[in-house]
Amino acid sequence: MRPVLASLSVIAAALTLAACETTSVPAAPETPVAAASADYAQLMEDLRILSADDMQGRDTGSEGGARAREYIVGRLEALGVQPSPMGRLQPWEMQGRTREGAKTFNGTNIIGVIPGTRVADKYIVVTAHYDHVGANDGQIYNGADDNASGVATMLELARRLKASPPEHTVLIVALDGEERGLLGAKRFVEAPPMPLSSISMNLNFDMTARADSDGKLWVTGTYQHPYFRPVLERLPARANVALAFGKDTPEDKGADNWVEASDHGAFHRAGLPFLYFGVNYHPDYHRPTDDFEKINPAVFQDSTELAIAGFRALDAWLDQ
Repeated sequence: MRPVLASLSVIAAALTLAACETTSVPAAPETPVAAASADYAQLMEDLRILSADDMQGRDTGSEGGARAREYIVGRLEALGVQPSPMGRLQPWEMQGRTREGAKTFNGTNIIGVIPGTRVADKYIVVTAHYDHVGANDGQIYNGADDNASGVATMLELARRLKASPPEHTVLIVALDGEERGLLGAKRFVEAPPMPLSSISMNLNFDMTARADSDGKLWVTGTYQHPYFRPVLERLPARANVALAFGKDTPEDKGADNWVEASDHGAFHRAGLPFLYFGVNYHPDYHRPTDDFEKINPAVFQDSTELAIAGFRALDAWLDQ
């Protein structure tokens, strides 16, 4: 995740979109919370492996990034998550940003498909970026929270969806190049494996672990899409983490406005409904101290449970 200044044009577009969408807000159904997993060993292992030093900070185009990609592909295949019609990998070449200026990056998105039982021709695209900022001055930026955590949460969701299938067909998409300007997400919406018109929504996980400071997993996007909020407000809080709504209004300025702060921004610009789940900033954000050892397992597990419960509620409500 990265801080972004909200432009006047973005705010104006959000106001216009919200005005169009608030005319009719269907009632949210009663949706049971998905049963909790009794075993978080794989969730924690995914987080540990993806944020280990040998991943070298997972920069786009680096050996560490390729190693992380190989690991994620292996996990999806072990789970039995099939490739998309366009294949498992979506390579791309795009201009992105560095500290020294613009640079051409070669990245690769990873795509899996889990068929739906009720609305098989409509898709929920679940995203989490697997890249981070690499190494600098001899220090590795492991990005445990940003965003090994979101990928681990997404893989846990995929595991549960294979055991208990979703109602919509789900695309599990590990995106590359988020830290370089949402590059992988931009490429995905430019060349999706299905028509954009068949995408019901994007649900983006970015930084799902470190809710210690405020006990909140923030949901951004209900200002733009207010019909989602009643669906999620029914979800009970976990012992350590509760859902909170915001960071998406015209009053939220600068780094406190998250409408374009991660990969969901590319879906938003393409006119697609989105929600973003993520924790607040913390002192280790974009620092070499964002390490696995800083993660409180109970907090991360509660955040993951809420994220999965949120998915299940949305999946049950959409396209009724």
